[in-house]
Amino acid sequence: MVVKNIESETLAEHWISHRLADGRESVFFADPGSTLPQQINDERELDPRGEPGELRFDRLTGDWVAVAAHRQSRTYLPPKDQCPLCPSVGARHSEIPAEEFDVVVFENRFPSLGPALGRVPAPAADGTLPEQPLSAVGRCEVVVFTSDHAGSFGSLTDDRARTVVDAWAHRTRELSAIEGIEQVFIFENRGQDIGVTLHHPHGQIYAYPYVTPTAKKIAEQAREYYAQTQKTLLGQILESEIEDGSRIVARGEHFTVFVPYAARWPLEAHLVPHRHVPDFAALNKEEKDELAIMYRDLLRRFDGLYDTPTPYIAAWHQAPINEADRAATRLHLQLTSPRRAADKLKFLAGSEAAMGAFINDITPEQTAARLREVSL
Repeated sequence: MVVKNIESETLAEHWISHRLADGRESVFFADPGSTLPQQINDERELDPRGEPGELRFDRLTGDWVAVAAHRQSRTYLPPKDQCPLCPSVGARHSEIPAEEFDVVVFENRFPSLGPALGRVPAPAADGTLPEQPLSAVGRCEVVVFTSDHAGSFGSLTDDRARTVVDAWAHRTRELSAIEGIEQVFIFENRGQDIGVTLHHPHGQIYAYPYVTPTAKKIAEQAREYYAQTQKTLLGQILESEIEDGSRIVARGEHFTVFVPYAARWPLEAHLVPHRHVPDFAALNKEEKDELAIMYRDLLRRFDGLYDTPTPYIAAWHQAPINEADRAATRLHLQLTSPRRAADKLKFLAGSEAAMGAFINDITPEQTAARLREVSL
């Protein structure tokens, strides 16, 4: 078991690391003024961790595809008394072996990537790789925001939202240092309409052994712009949005929220730092303080549009780990929802699903105006 108290300009963390019964790592984080669990002991009898799934290289597109057939047996929308993310109480043992906790991050029991670690081969000179599966190396983690089974990130207190941000920064730093990891992706799927399998408020972190297609596309645009102008692309986009003003949702000292000019989804907003930072680990204390509240309030704006909670995907875009991308690619949130009306969802049909060519039925300016009008 490892206990750490860290105070510096970029980190203010109070955490403890231990191992679950099958060897998976679990890390507890405490709110300011709170205490970590005194005893952490996973008393379950768990089977040894299974073999990783497969990584297959799609020669037609140049993308990696993970095949994780073992995930078919993962827990699916259990009742509250069987939730694996609630505290362990009495004879009921969950994934979190403590009766009380603030924030916990642990290795996923049903990972798409891992538990093996390593590198994936680079394509040959002709752009091809052998047509045979490789071990799905990498790491997948679950981030539990609260011990309360109900609620969401949007319902967290100021202190708790800040603790989650600290946990994201900690895990970004730790996972980025693992040999073979090329990209760390923090995200949350919220709502059954998105496809969540657990109701308990939580998010996930994927540490990929390759740069994902979307991240690669963003990084290539950013590198090209930086090479031509010595300025960051997202920084220039932010300046343009502030100058225009019609799509701004909220502004702070360190961050701005806006609906992007070419938004793909009926509900979409980006949260962007004013300073160029590649990832969570590079944020300073003041930026983390503001980010925690601005992000939580943005989620409240999404929920405030309708009488029922809005499903969403919160995708935190961090720069790939190589230095060239970190100089040009800026951390930012892309928050999207398929909800186009109180009782209607946008589904990805032919143009979007097959061609990646999005068609939005709502103007970004209308979406920004509606989000600004929500009372917090």
